[in-house]
Amino acid sequence: MSHISALHCYPVKSCTGHALQRAELTPRGIRYDREWMVVDAEGVFISQRTYPAISQILPAVENGRMTLSAPGMPDLAIDTPDKGDIRRVVVWNDVCEAIDQGEEAARWLGDYLETTVRLVRMSRSFARIVDQTYAPRATDQVGFADGYPMLLISEASLADLNTRLSTPIPMNRFRPNLVVTGCAPYAEDDWGNIRIGGLMLEIVKPCGRCATTTVDQATGIKDPDQEPLRTLSTYRRWKNLAIFGQNVTCAETGVLSVGDIVETG
Repeated sequence: MSHISALHCYPVKSCTGHALQRAELTPRGIRYDREWMVVDAEGVFISQRTYPAISQILPAVENGRMTLSAPGMPDLAIDTPDKGDIRRVVVWNDVCEAIDQGEEAARWLGDYLETTVRLVRMSRSFARIVDQTYAPRATDQVGFADGYPMLLISEASLADLNTRLSTPIPMNRFRPNLVVTGCAPYAEDDWGNIRIGGLMLEIVKPCGRCATTTVDQATGIKDPDQEPLRTLSTYRRWKNLAIFGQNVTCAETGVLSVGDIVETG
């Protein structure tokens, strides 16, 4: 029987995530997941696609404060206000309302990334609605993730992909929230509604993969052969996209835990 083998949260979009034993599920997905984002001088999000070094920034959130760490940088502890002047920022085609996180964070991130940036937090009062082409409900929302509250991948799918690569890669290349074990490779492709820890979740569509998957999360260096995208493109395609993993929406809020059974059907 399938069960959750790992849970991951990525507080700042494109930065390093951390593993959880228990995760609080909110209407936007796992609590704090992609609640913050780094934007350029025009307010447009930046990511590993163009700034792979952002993958080396580790944010830790505790008791209303965030500590930022990165190679060669002193740690920075900042307040994370969730109220203040609204700043409009852009992630893909969505204009979102966010709260600026202050000058210290902007300077620290700018020094590390060698460009002018700001750190922002999605406003609690703002609802970024999931693409209605696939969302089960008109009220489904997401934080600063690319498009959906969560990403689910099975360990068996990664194991199958690794048999096709000259150099195996770890799961963190794909930055999932939910990792599942105990099923066949790509079994998640055929799941619809699933129940985990008593909570109903929905598998809504395959996840189209981008250049972020080519960035080694341990070093911030892109794969010169564009792997695993190159290999995925040969056998995992959907609507002209290389796919890996499934996008998930949440029908209910509650708590997920490592070891929870995944009920499918």
